[in-house]
Amino acid sequence: MQNQPWLKNEVEIQPLETTPKTRNIIVAGRRTSVRLEPAKLRALFEIAPRERCSIHDVCTEVAQHNDACSLTAGLRVHILEYYRDLVASAGLLGVEDEVAVGPLYQRA
Repeated sequence: MQNQPWLKNEVEIQPLETTPKTRNIIVAGRRTSVRLEPAKLRALFEIAPRERCSIHDVCTEVAQHNDACSLTAGLRVHILEYYRDLVASAGLLGVEDEVAVGPLYQRA
């Protein structure tokens, strides 16, 4: 394979880490745990400073406004909606029709 220059700069692709990790959090002053995939945990740690709060505050808000499902499921939806809203607000969603975007919860 001596005449294949593209192989010289080939980057080794690492498999995505998909095994959920358990993380202790505090929701409304009470300690609990959530089990999320590493990418979703990283997303929570990115969202919190963008919203000028802690990861515990984000989890508390989601828990307080989410009676329909578990906290973990609510966090997954919140993460998806948060980044979807971010993309939509930047005009990058690529959808011609109006898209109903909005936060999972409304801050008072």
